[in-house]
Amino acid sequence: MSKVHEIRPEKVAAVADIVEKLKAAQSVTVCSYSGLTVEQVTELRKLCRAEEVAYVVLKNRLVLRALNEVGIDGMDDLLNGPNAFVFSMKDAVAGPRIINDYIEKNKLQSLKITGGILEGKAIDVNTVKALANLPSREVLLAKLLGCMSNTVASFVRVIDAYRKKLAGEE
Repeated sequence: MSKVHEIRPEKVAAVADIVEKLKAAQSVTVCSYSGLTVEQVTELRKLCRAEEVAYVVLKNRLVLRALNEVGIDGMDDLLNGPNAFVFSMKDAVAGPRIINDYIEKNKLQSLKITGGILEGKAIDVNTVKALANLPSREVLLAKLLGCMSNTVASFVRVIDAYRKKLAGEE
């Protein structure tokens, strides 16, 4: 007689939690972390928490179920061996940047970015690394504001010069 495998309530709850994280995240970075020390993982989690990013180790099988529920394909090959998932909740660039910077700073071979998710679609390693090299949202907004204020200031100078010309001040 064959047994019918029942899905335990704890696993259903875990998959539901992963689904919620996937839906709420701006981006997800998948990392292979085989060989990291406890101190390195602790430091990495601390860096992530500082930027409202969640570094979580999850069972690949549960993540696969959650991905299927959400409708994200193309991640099957990444879900082998020990993986950590970095959920960037507010800034899509924060998680990839933290992981990439940590790898480069510590010259680690034991931590590797293997892929990720952006806007509900699977992305490859190169796309995650390109994302990591983008400036943060705050820096981009500051640059935009600088460009806008510079343009407005130039416009005001032109209008003022025209006003002076009409008034005969020049």
